[in-house]
Amino acid sequence: MQLFRFANPDFLYLLLLLPVMLILWILNEARKKRALRRIGNISLVRKLMPEFSLIRSNLKFFFQLIAFATLIIILARPQFGARLEEVKRHGVEVIIALDVSNSMLAEDIRPNRLTRAKQALSRLIDNLENDKIGLIVFAGDAYTQIPITADYISAKMFLSTINTDIVPKQGTAIGAAIDLGMKSFSPGEDKSKAMIIITDGENHEDDPLSRSKDAEKAGIIIHTIGIGSVEGVPVPLMTGRTMNYLTDREGNTVITRLDEDILKQIAAATGGSYVRASSSNIGLEQIFGEIRKMKQEEIESTMYTEYNDQFQIFTIIALLFLLTDFLIMDRKNRKLSGIKLFKVKI
Repeated sequence: MQLFRFANPDFLYLLLLLPVMLILWILNEARKKRALRRIGNISLVRKLMPEFSLIRSNLKFFFQLIAFATLIIILARPQFGARLEEVKRHGVEVIIALDVSNSMLAEDIRPNRLTRAKQALSRLIDNLENDKIGLIVFAGDAYTQIPITADYISAKMFLSTINTDIVPKQGTAIGAAIDLGMKSFSPGEDKSKAMIIITDGENHEDDPLSRSKDAEKAGIIIHTIGIGSVEGVPVPLMTGRTMNYLTDREGNTVITRLDEDILKQIAAATGGSYVRASSSNIGLEQIFGEIRKMKQEEIESTMYTEYNDQFQIFTIIALLFLLTDFLIMDRKNRKLSGIKLFKVKI
């Protein structure tokens, strides 16, 4: 279900121009000040130009900036849902379990394991059409980040917020992720269900193999993606502005290694596939190729099927700021500046 959306979201990338415009304006203002200093003392120069108003100049620029941002939003066409309907589509339900333990910060997969996995998931969500997707994050325990849904925009929004601090307990509990994933699918025995686990495989908390056998009995196919190197690398951690490496209780640098064996066993127990990720290819496309071969079941979901454009309020805002910018003069008006509304007698 998606109440609000942008019909043309690609236009929102133009908002990236705003900080560029702001930086250029700051540089231009600095250039003007340097030019004034070459003429003479700034305060003296300003006395020689009593009509000049720095505040008016700044206000005009910020009004123009806000109007520009509002026009971009108008181009993106903000819309609110108008009709809510039950929609039936054919697809599969997929739960993705993403490891967010500290070891996922290792940089043997560029830029690091977690960031690369999130990038691949974002592209995957862009290509989904009829399937439902859910997202679980896990470290020392597992948590539902996105319940099973066909709302791909919300899924991407929640995906962008994921980091290693989102789970309070560190560790790697793959079994807990499988257990939570089994409970996260829609009820019904006749549905095609698949689970994808993205992790370095260093399980420290439980017995994921026994959980995967339970999943197989429930008709859930688990695919695994191993992310990292078998040789092992240290785990970088930022402390303020200083880069350090994760250490154990004895002060030794922790080396994180990909454990492929356990991930292969988990996938094999349910008839799934194992893929080893690389910096160039995480392997999600390959696994989804296998998922597409599953029986496409009828999936019901409540969605907004009609949307109304809501650009009017943004148009009014843009016009108000442009009109205000037009009415504000760069210089002070001599006649108006002589008007004193309040006279103070001393």
